[in-house]
Amino acid sequence: MSRGTMPHPGAWPGASCAEKPALETGASSPGTARAAVREGGKAEAAGQPRAAVRGPAEQEEDIYRSEDEIEKEKELLVHERGSSELRLSVAPEVDIMDYCKKEWRGNTQKATCMKKGYEEVSQKFTSIRRVRGDNYCALRATLFQAMSQPAALPPWLQDPELTLLPEKLMSKYSWIKQWKLGLKFEGKNEDLVDKIKESLSLLRKKWAGLAELRTAEARQVACDELFTNEEEEYSLYEAVKFLMLNRAIELYDDKEKGKEVPFFSVLLFARDTSSDPGQLLRNHLNQVGHTGGLEQVEMFLLAYAVRHTIQVYRLSKYSTEEFITVYPTDPPRDWPVVTLIAEDDRHYNVPVRVCEETSL
Repeated sequence: MSRGTMPHPGAWPGASCAEKPALETGASSPGTARAAVREGGKAEAAGQPRAAVRGPAEQEEDIYRSEDEIEKEKELLVHERGSSELRLSVAPEVDIMDYCKKEWRGNTQKATCMKKGYEEVSQKFTSIRRVRGDNYCALRATLFQAMSQPAALPPWLQDPELTLLPEKLMSKYSWIKQWKLGLKFEGKNEDLVDKIKESLSLLRKKWAGLAELRTAEARQVACDELFTNEEEEYSLYEAVKFLMLNRAIELYDDKEKGKEVPFFSVLLFARDTSSDPGQLLRNHLNQVGHTGGLEQVEMFLLAYAVRHTIQVYRLSKYSTEEFITVYPTDPPRDWPVVTLIAEDDRHYNVPVRVCEETSL
């Protein structure tokens, strides 16, 4: 697809958080594998038989996941190292076509579409790393890819006023005090301004530390280590969410003043649930990491927040012009590019190791 092509607005799930496409019978997908764990894991552990197979109407996979389901997903991403275990948010890389063959064994139309999509991606990338699916996966996949790149610290992170944003915005918009911290910080009675400032400082510190490493290998090892430290990792997501809110406020103000704004921002504030930044916070950003992930239109906002072009292979859109979707559709040329893989527009994994032919 061309860089200027935007997904058709009518096809976005952004208008409704309740969209739950049913999985096709016979296609063994990552979703069904996770569902099997969720349905049978606890029962088997207790010596009880696995739950009976559900009917088609019951085979729908929830877009957003409960805490129990999130814990099961974490268990699938445990990397054993002797007697100690590191919980990886981004699993070790595996051959991309081996992954495809394992996850999509059926011959249904859906499975065939996934296989062809993965074959296309394998022309550019040889491996894939699976990302933990706990409603932070869009943030996690994007940030992991961005911070893994061998590049200098982005100019916007060098801005000395970055950590002044929380106090500045909260003094102007009292509704920001409705901010809902992530699950990892619930019950800690943390001052909101201090917590967001701390998160922004951590984002800059960690990114700067990675940027100073001389080799791509050293940076990757350090990035992997960062994404096993849950408290630091989830603090980074608070920072990114706040940056998303900041960009949303800027775009909304520009729109209200009659200035030209990116088309996605018009759609962002055209939703009944986010007609202004306050509603966007309450109904969408506050749900990220709790009961919801990012919707398609919010992927554009994420790209603007971290000033990276996000290129996504949307496997379910194989053979259509939306197979490769770029957020935003017309990015500044100096923005770095990160690449993700999405099977269903709800969960994102990361492709790694560019093919030699492609790199040449």
